[in-house]
Amino acid sequence: MAAQDDIMAEAEARGVRFCNLEFTDIVGMAKAVTVPIEQLPASLAGGRWFDGSSIEGFARVLESDMYLLPDAATFAVIPWQAARARIVCDVVRPDGTPFEGDPRARLRHALNRAATLGMRYEVAPEIEFFLLKPSSGEHDAAVAFDRGSYFDLANEATAKVWLDLMNHLEALGVPVESTHHEVADGQHEIDLAMQDALNAADAVMTCKLAIKAIAAQHNLAATFMPKPITGVNGSGMHVHQRLIDMRSGRNVFADAENREYGLSESGLRFIAGLLDHARAMSAVLSPLVNSYKRLVPSYEAPLEINWGHHNQDMLVRVPHLATQRKNDVQIEIRSPDPSCNPYLAFAVLLAAGLDGMERGLECPPPGDRRPRKTPGSSRHQVPGPRLPESLAEALTAMEGDPLVREALGPIIAGEFLDAKWQEWDAYRQEVSAWELRRYLPLF
Repeated sequence: MAAQDDIMAEAEARGVRFCNLEFTDIVGMAKAVTVPIEQLPASLAGGRWFDGSSIEGFARVLESDMYLLPDAATFAVIPWQAARARIVCDVVRPDGTPFEGDPRARLRHALNRAATLGMRYEVAPEIEFFLLKPSSGEHDAAVAFDRGSYFDLANEATAKVWLDLMNHLEALGVPVESTHHEVADGQHEIDLAMQDALNAADAVMTCKLAIKAIAAQHNLAATFMPKPITGVNGSGMHVHQRLIDMRSGRNVFADAENREYGLSESGLRFIAGLLDHARAMSAVLSPLVNSYKRLVPSYEAPLEINWGHHNQDMLVRVPHLATQRKNDVQIEIRSPDPSCNPYLAFAVLLAAGLDGMERGLECPPPGDRRPRKTPGSSRHQVPGPRLPESLAEALTAMEGDPLVREALGPIIAGEFLDAKWQEWDAYRQEVSAWELRRYLPLF
């Protein structure tokens, strides 16, 4: 009741008239039901009914009655919309039990499992995206808004976009650690601070909504499509991870006696779990047909299932740390991209890492110690096991991995696979502009 009273007092003080009850569907799209602010107390107390059968993958027709149960801790006034707030919701059944098809519930389930083992899972995502000039038609090529490369200072127009964005994210309570220009023209990155994975997933969804909204206010388009422009680097969402012992506050991955990597035995086994399930997780972490046009040679994206310190092409990377910061050791995975559903991504990453720890998997030697492949070498010369090269290959790997399907739960796993196979079949049947340019004059 105290939280509810605080929310209503803030809403009144700031002139809020409506509230978006936000949730996320299985494929990672943001959804909302909007209620007058006077209806929010009732929603906080008992949830708000909605027709779950209308949301892709949420329910069969006979199970359409669902409720949105707001999480009071996520209430925030939307800075770019007058008189409107938002609150993130869990999806529950009429009896109040969590709906197994809710991505937020599946992440909460994974975090609860870690908690039973005495650990808290924390992540820090790095969200890359492109700012594009407005297009005049649906099939226009994407054109970058600015010129720049790594860490270039923004031009005046870009600086105005960033100023608005950072102010709005601060108002929404999103913990931003840093921002910078990325390697490609028009490409930018926002790095979130390390936090509990559920809060981090909420923050990723908030960032994506905010970035698109602020870009539109500046007559721009923001996209989280992994590879919107041919011939330049694609956008990833690298995820830094750590496990914290809930009793001592100790970083479970850290061992200061390991001079080279600072990793404990648990940290090495967590990495082994990530590598063991990497191919099956790829469908969740890199979920679009377009994702696999990012995971190609020469663009600083991982191809091989490996780990080490090396920055550009490792799948799993352990960042170098100063001696005095050895207890801050983190395990970064570099295959996710910003089109993924963050709730499902963090759930499968945690499940895979814990599986490595519980089964005592041996971590292979780090890839840093192997000779690097030469620039321009063919895919057949990649020395170790590879990530999938297409969405179809990733979906097949996911179908063959019980742990990844179990981490998602039967409803999400089934609906996710159905939706993505449909996406692949639609792509496979489409005649592209590239095919017409290449083949029509010849054949």
